[in-house]
Amino acid sequence: MTANPCTSLRWCLALLDGLLAAGLTRLVLSPGARSTPMVLAAQRCEAAGQLPLTPILDERSAAFFALGLARASGRPVALLATSGSAPAHWYPAVIEAAETGLPLLLLSADRPPRLRGFGANQTIDQTRLFGAFVREAHDPGLPSADPATLKAIRALGLRAGTQAQGPHPGPVQVNLPFDEPLVPDADCIAAADLVAPPPGPGRPPPVPGLRLDGLQPGDWPAGRGLLVCGPGADRAGLAALPWPSLAALALPVLADPLSGLRTTPAADAMVCSSHYDSLLRHPAAAALRPDWVLRVGAAPVSKTLGRWLAGIPSILCDPAGGWSDPEHDLIARLTAPPAALLAALAAAGVGTPDADWYARWGAAEARVAALAAAELATAPWCEGQVIRTLFPHLAPDEALLCSNSLPIRQLDTWSGPLPPGVRVLGNRGVSGIDGQLSTLAGSNAAGVPTWGLLGDLSLCHDLSGLLLAEHWQRPLLVINNGGGRIFDYLPQRGLPDYERLWRTPVAPPLAALAAAFGVVHQAVGDAAALSAALAAPPPRPLLIEVQIDAERSRAMHQDYWRRVAADPLLDRLLRAAGR
Repeated sequence: MTANPCTSLRWCLALLDGLLAAGLTRLVLSPGARSTPMVLAAQRCEAAGQLPLTPILDERSAAFFALGLARASGRPVALLATSGSAPAHWYPAVIEAAETGLPLLLLSADRPPRLRGFGANQTIDQTRLFGAFVREAHDPGLPSADPATLKAIRALGLRAGTQAQGPHPGPVQVNLPFDEPLVPDADCIAAADLVAPPPGPGRPPPVPGLRLDGLQPGDWPAGRGLLVCGPGADRAGLAALPWPSLAALALPVLADPLSGLRTTPAADAMVCSSHYDSLLRHPAAAALRPDWVLRVGAAPVSKTLGRWLAGIPSILCDPAGGWSDPEHDLIARLTAPPAALLAALAAAGVGTPDADWYARWGAAEARVAALAAAELATAPWCEGQVIRTLFPHLAPDEALLCSNSLPIRQLDTWSGPLPPGVRVLGNRGVSGIDGQLSTLAGSNAAGVPTWGLLGDLSLCHDLSGLLLAEHWQRPLLVINNGGGRIFDYLPQRGLPDYERLWRTPVAPPLAALAAAFGVVHQAVGDAAALSAALAAPPPRPLLIEVQIDAERSRAMHQDYWRRVAADPLLDRLLRAAGR
């Protein structure tokens, strides 16, 4: 297998572009063949006046030289060496940087991954070379000219440089495998278009060094802004914000069901959208796209939202120092408390300058909310009606645990504003469907009366969790739709042998399982039966089996999304917003 050396050069330029955006000040390099693509890229940056280079023959000496630069300046410095034992000579300086918190960026050139473990010359496993003495270690794989890969490697550069200077500063390794040939031809080396930044949001504004005291409008991106609150945003203090005092920001708020913001005064003080997953499917929804996004919390549940936001410069506010950037559009990460940041932005007069655009966000949200209510009023029995039937029975200071896969997506689509004081919980760290019953029991045991909304497969994956049902303070609702129905909404539905290999139909005997574990079981098949079951004093523990015809439900969803996309009033609202 051979590489395109021009591709490797462009890939390295994209990485350096991200590192420079994070504040890289100098590159110290030691000679070697395998690092040639990165040397050529760095040479271009030096010629452009962006990055001074210092060649030093011995890698150990180079590392301590870089350490001295970082110690004296407090700014990130990069090291570059060839593959094999060369980067190992950095180790003493890396340990010193780790123990004293100095921002070193370790760029270790490497052989292709396919050669590791097969006795190839000058090839070892470099991905774990520095063990616990680096804050992070990245191995992005071989270079590619694919635009998404160039965008991702630039984002990795920004992340690596930022993490090296983070709340716990120190060394960060980026291992760089290159295939032969390593040297591009003269035309490639001279090509002017290689200097252009890769696809992405471009250079960040002066946000990384932002000080909240004395904040000025020029310190922040200009234009229309959007506040996207993902899972866990409530833990960052947003739920308790004095939202009326922030109304001048005129930031539409997109609130994930797990953000804690669908049940706060935010909806009264600002445009707060909970129907965006349906709204953004409209062909004219691009008219609502902002110029920048402020993100709090983890990546939202909605894939529709993720795709719609792709390519928009985003700023992440995460006091814990996390790095949630699945679309690789981050231009800055702030660790200030989001409440303090929003208050500072409001005090500085930062806000959306387009009042009409902001108002149309509110009008579009209201229109889709009306379409959703009308759909559920006439639709066959479906998950959305289950959710709307359940909500009036949730009391303040109670919680609802919603399982992953289809249930959380249904909740995202149909919940609308949540009942006041109700928290929605979900295990979205890795979005597994395992352990849901046990998580439900633990939440109740913590003293929070917690309802459960699970799919049938989630229950099957944690049957032993029924042993903990004695902890349930509120009923568990299990949607029984024949298993694996998330795939009905994915491209896999059209594949041969779909039923057997993807949907994996199951018919769990929920009544028998409940009886075996001493749990009371009730089965319901319409809104009236569910309302009656919820209105009666519930026995404990109670499992309510909600039977859904999955094919009818899927057809209803497809019809609903088509109606949203074809709604003439919504179409006029959106197209007017784009003018």
